[in-house]
Amino acid sequence: MSADALKTEKKTRVLILGGGFGGFYAALHLDKTIATDKNIEVTLVNCENFVLFTPMLHEVAAGDLELSDIVSPLRQILRHVKCLEADVEAIDMAQRRVTVGYGVQRRQSVLPYDHLVMALGSESNFFKLPGVEERALTMKSLGDAFVLRNQALAMLEMASLTEDTPTRRALLTFVVAGGGFAGVETIGALNDFVREAIEFYPTLTQTDLRVLLVHPNAVILPELGESLGRYAQVKLAARQVEIRTEARVTAYSDRGVEFGNGEAIATQTLIWTAGVTPPAVLQSLPCKKEKGRVVVEETLGVPGFPGVWAVGDCAWVPNPKTGGSHPPTAQHALREAVHCAKNIVATIRGKQKSRFRFTTLGQLATIGHRTGVANIMGIHFSGLFAWWLWRTIYLAKLPRFEKKLRVALRWTLDLLFTRDLTQQLTLHGIERVHRRLAYIRQHPLVLEQRTSEPAPAQESSP
Repeated sequence: MSADALKTEKKTRVLILGGGFGGFYAALHLDKTIATDKNIEVTLVNCENFVLFTPMLHEVAAGDLELSDIVSPLRQILRHVKCLEADVEAIDMAQRRVTVGYGVQRRQSVLPYDHLVMALGSESNFFKLPGVEERALTMKSLGDAFVLRNQALAMLEMASLTEDTPTRRALLTFVVAGGGFAGVETIGALNDFVREAIEFYPTLTQTDLRVLLVHPNAVILPELGESLGRYAQVKLAARQVEIRTEARVTAYSDRGVEFGNGEAIATQTLIWTAGVTPPAVLQSLPCKKEKGRVVVEETLGVPGFPGVWAVGDCAWVPNPKTGGSHPPTAQHALREAVHCAKNIVATIRGKQKSRFRFTTLGQLATIGHRTGVANIMGIHFSGLFAWWLWRTIYLAKLPRFEKKLRVALRWTLDLLFTRDLTQQLTLHGIERVHRRLAYIRQHPLVLEQRTSEPAPAQESSP
């Protein structure tokens, strides 16, 4: 066989790491363009087999939506892209390969690449505060929202059986650390949820509840400006949310949530939304980084590493208008992803790459009780209209018509009926899962026998 024939048969491998907005929309564009080419292989690696619509995460925590409403299975959308459910453990930019781990036994697989898209998002930053990482809940994944909803119901159930007043008070105290978008939307939704639910617990009263938002700055929602931030504070306070500005959580111990002035608030529930950091797997890479984020050129390529790209929260994308970087938000990640995919297509086809240009269109947040705040093209909105605008815009952005329809129906029913208070995750359920995982880890040969059988030809899992 001639050298030209061998070159033709060699596949160009495009590897995408992360299935958030950055990874998913890059894969979606490639799925519609070059992934059908028999000489090109596009693979998406994600720790879950679905894409999560994170803007609606707090609505799952508050029982407005179900878990399946805001997720879309990757394999049902990406028909020509290989999808692997695994964790990225190492990236070797010199050898152009990525090591991933999968399964309970953390088996490893090595994936070579010609083009690499790093879209790994961000992780919660606990700033090494004592007890916070070990004890606090977060709001970044579908599991986080599921756990928070069930935690709130579990606290209500326990409090209804507790006669000791200080203990009951601690069970019914909910603290959210961080007054940005995630923290404000979470506390607004959580406050509505627990105050509606407590009506079904005859031994408890509204005065037993304490919902507290802690923020280090003078005004919450700094991304939207001072006027909208103060409006949000007034509306939350009217809904009996206690707001502590210019305060910082310093620890989470047996005393409860501790503050810099030495005060401690007894609570069993701390939700941490006070900071994020790029994934640890990126920190050892030899490329340039800014505050842990991978620095890219205006084409979204990593300087000095041809064929390597980065988008989304883990990328430092230069903004010529400000001299800084584009903010790590969903609307930017989505557009960076599509632009990156177009540049990959252009590179493979020998065409000119283009520079990324985008200006923030606006920002919106809900603060509970059918109230919202918004800044659209410099124009401020608040109240019911801003809340309706939030729902309208994000419903339109939700992937797949089926999901749009389900969410619209649930929102309509929410206007007519109370929330479902079913506790889907109980202590007994947690213990059963724990025992099952412990057994599998102690008996790896059982799993080895099952996985050693020949896989079907169409199987694309690691």
